[in-house]
Amino acid sequence: MSKTLLVCDCLGSQAVDAKKLADVTGLACSGCHSSLCTTQIEIAAKAIEAGDVMIACAQEAHRFSELAEKLEAEQPQFVDIRDRAGWTADTAATTAKMAALIADANLREPTYQSVDVVSEGTCMIIGPQDAAQAAADKLADTLSVTVLLAPGSRIEPTSAYDTVVGKLHQASGSLGQFEVKINAFQQSLIGGRGTPALTEARDGAVSHCDIILDLTGGTPLFAAPQKRDGYLRADPKSAPAVAEAIFAASQMVGTFEKPLFVRLETSLCAHSRAEKPACSNCLNVCPTGAILSAGEHVTIDPLICAGCGACSAVCPSGAITYDMPSPDHTFRRINTLAATYRDAGGKDATLLVHGDHGAQMIGLAARHGRGLPAHVIPMEVSALSGFGHAEMLAALASGFGNVAILLGPKTERDALDPQLALADAISADKITLLDITDPDALSDHLFDQAPAKALATPILPLGTRRQVARLAAKALNPDVENITLPQGAPYGAVIVDTDACTLCLACVSLCPSGALGDNPDLPQLRFQEDACLQCGLCTNVCPEKAITLAPQLDLTDAAFTQTILNEEEPFACVECGTLFGVKSTVEKIMEKLAGNHAMFANPAAARMIQMCDGCRINAQYHSDNNPFAGGERPRPRSTDDYLSKRKDH
Repeated sequence: MSKTLLVCDCLGSQAVDAKKLADVTGLACSGCHSSLCTTQIEIAAKAIEAGDVMIACAQEAHRFSELAEKLEAEQPQFVDIRDRAGWTADTAATTAKMAALIADANLREPTYQSVDVVSEGTCMIIGPQDAAQAAADKLADTLSVTVLLAPGSRIEPTSAYDTVVGKLHQASGSLGQFEVKINAFQQSLIGGRGTPALTEARDGAVSHCDIILDLTGGTPLFAAPQKRDGYLRADPKSAPAVAEAIFAASQMVGTFEKPLFVRLETSLCAHSRAEKPACSNCLNVCPTGAILSAGEHVTIDPLICAGCGACSAVCPSGAITYDMPSPDHTFRRINTLAATYRDAGGKDATLLVHGDHGAQMIGLAARHGRGLPAHVIPMEVSALSGFGHAEMLAALASGFGNVAILLGPKTERDALDPQLALADAISADKITLLDITDPDALSDHLFDQAPAKALATPILPLGTRRQVARLAAKALNPDVENITLPQGAPYGAVIVDTDACTLCLACVSLCPSGALGDNPDLPQLRFQEDACLQCGLCTNVCPEKAITLAPQLDLTDAAFTQTILNEEEPFACVECGTLFGVKSTVEKIMEKLAGNHAMFANPAAARMIQMCDGCRINAQYHSDNNPFAGGERPRPRSTDDYLSKRKDH
């Protein structure tokens, strides 16, 4: 049974070709309605009762959801084709764009993982005495409150909440699991007249709470404080801000679902090997400090992670992937939008990537301004920072002429700017970041930009982010063999100074991706460019400093084959002739040690340097100072030996 599509022209305010939408999307659509949410709501009710329905109206989604609950029917799907397509000053037909948006909404949404966070309502309030105690008075009936006052403060006796004195030294954790360390800590003593007495001050006191209400107005306790669950800040001089923070704190009691935004595969992580540093991209861009070093790989605290997605965009190996949604689902959305738009007759579309703030701007521009041009297809994502170079290139190679990313006021650019530079090096002047906060200015900018020519032969973006980026780069640059990339790019070559390299192969043993390899039969250093992450571990571990990195993208098939970076003639064992080691290295060792070192003063001992492992062990065993020889074995004892011993006694 095909899904039913209900479309409405919203009292004739937009042009909707229901038949063509049905033909392109494959959904059953009986026609276009004018007022589904009011006078024609019985049509919607009938479709909802039948089940498996998509309603092309987002504004009245709550009304239709309540109707489904009343009918005890399955909740319908919703897609907005009015604000994002129908309401526009563009005179061109918007049917192709509407079809693309409907096809995108019809994609099956993947399931997401989450973890339960329990908050029992223990709250610590810090700040000036008057503001902190006033907030405590309002929260005491809802939460278990402790007020932390600065040393020297006068404690007013109350049984509604606890009051302590001290200086907050350190705080860690998130909602339901905060840990605070307090210096000069003093508790009030119960009983007595007047102001309560205090205990002796001590440093290093540790306490735990579920919520922290910070009314100090000073430096926040955490990086990216707005992203730390359970941590609320307000300027004590702003009564509305304090009231809002108090209300938010009162709602933080119970069990909450915390999404697991990213997935970590430690075996792929190129952070470190053998205590030698390599890639730290994710550590450098994480705004909340959720990512920490854990030896050879990193760890991610899922309760601190705010889901910005920056770590997944900059991870060169794919060890960290965004999981809400996964890269595969994002690529599928991009391809669906582009392919459906083409199938419906659209040409040279621009992909407008935005977050929830961008969705509000698009809605305002549509209702009060010019809206979006017919060729601009909006795509809302949950994490703008996670829309990296692979996604940008995939959009261009899938058939979009341009990609525009609409930033929000809180969008971190630590990851986006380098990702844009990388994508721009591969396909110049096709991708832009729009830092526009006015809806009318957004419309004007998009209308002023002429549609760019889209790729004539689009690709199907399948595979990992690295695979899709390489495939897209090849499609966008069909006549180019090699592209020079900016420093820090996750693709490139390894350059070896053959005069300095001794073929010790330390780089091979530690290469996290297997890009560097050896030949078990010959002294060779091999390299496969497609696998290189440009993590820098080989340069850090090389004792001769013979390795440098060259960020580039080889688009030829040579990138998938092993090439020899350095090789030398092997040495032939002086005993059996077996090839082993490196001839120049053995000769250098002989030159430095033979006759010049106490252990190799004897010509026979020096000759062992020129032997393979088997012959060297054999020679050592038969040498006068055999290190494997034990003491002289005792003679077996006979019966006569025991009898003679008895006679002696």
